[in-house]
Amino acid sequence: MAVLDQVFKIAVNLKASDVHVVPGEPFMIRHCSRLVKSNSPALSAEKTSELIDELLTEEQRQLLRANLQLDFALEVEGLGRFRGSVMMHNNGLSGVFRIIPVRIPTLAELGMPEVVFRALDNHQGLILVTGATGQGKSTTLAAMVDHINTHRAQHVLTVEDPIEFIHPIRKAVINQRQHNRDTLSYGNALKSALREDPDVIVIGELRDTETMSLAISAAETGHLVIATLATSSAPKTIDRVIDSFPPGEQGQIRAMLSESLKMVLTQRLIPCIKGNKMELALEILLGNLSVANLIRDSKTFQLSSVLQMGKGQGMRIMDESILELLEAEKISLEDALANAGNHSLFGKYLNQNKETQAPAAAPGLNNPRTRP
Repeated sequence: MAVLDQVFKIAVNLKASDVHVVPGEPFMIRHCSRLVKSNSPALSAEKTSELIDELLTEEQRQLLRANLQLDFALEVEGLGRFRGSVMMHNNGLSGVFRIIPVRIPTLAELGMPEVVFRALDNHQGLILVTGATGQGKSTTLAAMVDHINTHRAQHVLTVEDPIEFIHPIRKAVINQRQHNRDTLSYGNALKSALREDPDVIVIGELRDTETMSLAISAAETGHLVIATLATSSAPKTIDRVIDSFPPGEQGQIRAMLSESLKMVLTQRLIPCIKGNKMELALEILLGNLSVANLIRDSKTFQLSSVLQMGKGQGMRIMDESILELLEAEKISLEDALANAGNHSLFGKYLNQNKETQAPAAAPGLNNPRTRP
């Protein structure tokens, strides 16, 4: 057993999300978004390199030497799977290992509303799962695939870097391809995917213009495409996709995206007030006629208004989702404000906070009878 396996076991038992192995520091874990140092001795550069090297295959060592960085999946028997990312830097070699849950959570367990289930009933179109790094996009993607796998006899083809969740055999046929192992590039995999009779195409990340173009084309030609993108809101997601293309191509992309977009699901994980888990805040933009017209007419700055007016259809605004968590006493005011964009929504709580922090008046100061 590798030495790091013991560290992984402790991290899993503590329900941590990541393990950091860095020269000059003890082992560190990320728990509920906060980085916590262990009581172990600080690691030397030589020890860090030795610990990481013990986990790699010879082929992975060669890739690390050639590229000075490496993303890979790791399976520890009896413990689970981990997504590793190692890199060379000024102090040597460091590694970060994301803990992948043994069991794929359901959409209901993640707290997804009914509108997400309905979006997955589409047999063609584009669904984008967005959010910053570490906000649970991969887990949501896996839960979506698991939902399809449980309810529909379809062919699901995934392209991932690396493969994180392994999907069991249920109703669907699922083929999972790993970048740099099963395919040379996302673009290469997507070009061949259209000839492999897929019903659903899942893309781990829309990394470049070619991948975005192929994903939108596949969504237009009769496939349900589900992909992730590192953006912080639904309107910014639309702008990010369009702005990735040269100006001369943006008109065509707007037209294609307006026709194919079914949903943008932006998520944010916020530490719960008890400090033992993360709460999910969501922004949901549905691809209806109003949204399609705004995308086509280059008026994406008006999408925030559509989100506001589309609540009856199941749309959500991130700040209001955060406010709901605060009102339900699931998160603290501090964490709510740190994650919200519009603090005016939290006026009532800000005023309450000011009142509780206001210093008490000196006895008799405002009482005329006690003045000298």
